[in-house]
Amino acid sequence: MPSSVRGVPVLEDHPCPVRVPPGTRCGYLVVPQRRDVPQGPAVKVGFAVHRSTAAGRDADPIVYTSGGPASGSIPLTGYLADMFPDRDVVVLEQRGSRWSQPRLDCPETVRAVLDTLVTPGQAGQERGVIAAGAAACRDRLGVDLRGFRTGEIAADVVDLRRALGYARWNLFGVSYSTRSMLAAAAADPQGTRSVVLDSFLPAGKDWYDDAARDLTEAVGRLAGQGWPDLPARFERMVDRLNRDPAVVTTDDPLTGRPITVRLTGDDVATVIGEALREAEVVPIVPVLIDGLADGRDDLLQPLADAAGSGLTSHEFGLYHAVQCQDEAPDNAFAPARPQLFTVVHDQAVCDAWKLPGAPAAEAVTAAPVLVVGGQYDPTTPTRTAEPAARALPNARFVEFAGVGHAVFLSSRCGRQTIAAFVADPAAAPPCDPARAAHRVIGPERLHLTTAVYRAQREPWTLLPFGLFVLTALVQLGVGLARPRRRLPALVAGVCGLTLAGLTADALYGVIKENEVVLGMGVPAAVPWYGLLAWAGLAVTLAAAWRARTARASRRTGAGGLLRDPAAAHLLAAVIAAGFLAWWHLHL
Repeated sequence: MPSSVRGVPVLEDHPCPVRVPPGTRCGYLVVPQRRDVPQGPAVKVGFAVHRSTAAGRDADPIVYTSGGPASGSIPLTGYLADMFPDRDVVVLEQRGSRWSQPRLDCPETVRAVLDTLVTPGQAGQERGVIAAGAAACRDRLGVDLRGFRTGEIAADVVDLRRALGYARWNLFGVSYSTRSMLAAAAADPQGTRSVVLDSFLPAGKDWYDDAARDLTEAVGRLAGQGWPDLPARFERMVDRLNRDPAVVTTDDPLTGRPITVRLTGDDVATVIGEALREAEVVPIVPVLIDGLADGRDDLLQPLADAAGSGLTSHEFGLYHAVQCQDEAPDNAFAPARPQLFTVVHDQAVCDAWKLPGAPAAEAVTAAPVLVVGGQYDPTTPTRTAEPAARALPNARFVEFAGVGHAVFLSSRCGRQTIAAFVADPAAAPPCDPARAAHRVIGPERLHLTTAVYRAQREPWTLLPFGLFVLTALVQLGVGLARPRRRLPALVAGVCGLTLAGLTADALYGVIKENEVVLGMGVPAAVPWYGLLAWAGLAVTLAAAWRARTARASRRTGAGGLLRDPAAAHLLAAVIAAGFLAWWHLHL
């Protein structure tokens, strides 16, 4: 397979692998697998180009690569086209990712991770399981993993600009790809107009050695939002679950079948660290930690269900190839607290693969650079991103309140700030970065329950609520037909429908603000609405007793339930009692 023609990398057109905006061109950049072995095998690196149709289209496009390593990029083509409507948008995959060839997937290590969660063991035993999965993956892939590292990924960016014929462009990286994009800018100064580094991962940061500290510091930042005891509660949660792991049944991400996992405190801390990446999840993390510290293991269900997809969102062969060459060699992997399983497992893979460390050098560019970071980011914290940004000769740093990882995906103000910078690198943020989009949930504001989350997954569990509301409607109709003679039915119907209306209004208010909150609980006032059902039940029982006493000697024939007020009231009372049992058990 040719890797270049007269020094120019080859482009191959190929149908777009996912849905993209009309007029988008997709294909492969064909380059050497290892540029130090130019006559060796070639790789195909997926890309997409969306041509702007704006009348005043700018000549220099934006080129984007996702982080990870090994996160997909092409699916964001439309999102980025909306963000930069006046520019061409070029999206480049990483070599070895899902839409490149070869694809370095690694289900063997994913299965090994799941096995350690199903049957937790000592750290040494778990490392052995992961190492065996890593060896099986490498044997199956059968490629020279030394060609899959940051230096080669950065060179792909430079080669793509030249192959597409752009004189210069604007580089946009997020998380891990801030390293490759900054390296590309340093290697291609004439072709670089500006650089955006979202959630900056400096080359000098020891990511594994800092991981536990970065997480605990993010939790500490949340303590300033009305949770002064949160760090202590976090430690209590980790200690409790390390002694007595939580048992959670979720879906196996590889097979889709149910799987039961045992989550230790270290495991849960790892999952919370991943959850803190999402701005919508950040507000509920304090109540989650607080509830788990008190033994509310049921609150883990939404996080466990979401965590599974994270194990299949990356091509872990590529992820570990990069991490083992560019990140792991500079880390000591000293024991830390909490002991995050991502650190333990990555160390086991790197020990098994024994890849040589790639030369580490801090890339520098004279181009204008915007570095943005999230206030609660536990992965690329502003503690290290901000000073690294200030060390660049022409960079500025902006922190966004209430945001975790990947600012442009979580913050509208972040997207506006990035777009304004690319349009004019001297432009100030067009919005207030200190204004968080979502409020952190304060103590006593939320009643902890996963009832709404369960109802979303299993709508049939709402049957008692639906039957109660239907009965209330019938009672209201009967009462309105003859309000003087059937006042109890009217009162009971009003009570039931008021409960339903107040509950719906409370939940809708949460949905408008941040629907993710409903995965952990409901507004604290909602359980008290049950008093309306109790009032309706009392009125209904009183009416049934009164009707039965007044007509004790009367017999009813067929269809008697419809002609016997006592029987009708008793039926309504049974439904209300069943609803109240469901209400209090679920809430």
